[in-house]
Order: sequence, then C-alpha cells, then structure tokens
Amino acid sequence: MSDIEDQLQKLEERLLLAFELFKQAQAEKQALKQELQKAREASQEHAKVIDAHQKELVALRREREEVRTRVEKLLERIDALTSPQAGG
Repeated sequence: MSDIEDQLQKLEERLLLAFELFKQAQAEKQALKQELQKAREASQEHAKVIDAHQKELVALRREREEVRTRVEKLLERIDALTSPQAGG
C-alpha cells in the first residue's frame, strides 16, 4: 500500500508542477500579448509621425523650388536692369 501511495504522491507532485508551469506559461503569454499590443500601437504612432514628416518634407521641397524660381526671376530682372545694354 505504501508503494501505491508513493506513486500517487509523485503523480500529484508532477501534476501540481505541471499546473504551475501551465499557469506560468499562461501569465507569460498574456504579458507577451500586452507587450506586442503596446509595440503595435507604438509602431502605428511612429508610422503616423513618419507620414507627417514625409508630407512636410514634400511641402518644404515644393516651397524651396518656388523660392528658387522666384529668386532666379528676380536675378534675371536685376541682370537685365544692370546690363550695359539696358541703357544705363
């Protein structure tokens, strides 16, 4: 009878250990899910910021080209006014 009791005791200990390992794995899984969700949210926020920066960059480049064109036109006018053939 003692041998059966020892085997049952060992089986119970193994089951308890397995249950504890299962609970630990479940807790780790839940923590990883939360961490993944936070990482996804952060990634989405970073993507929004990057998109906004890209749009701003395009706008700034367009503005720079407009300014460059205006400056070139002004320089052409100045050159035309200050050239020796302008009558001056």
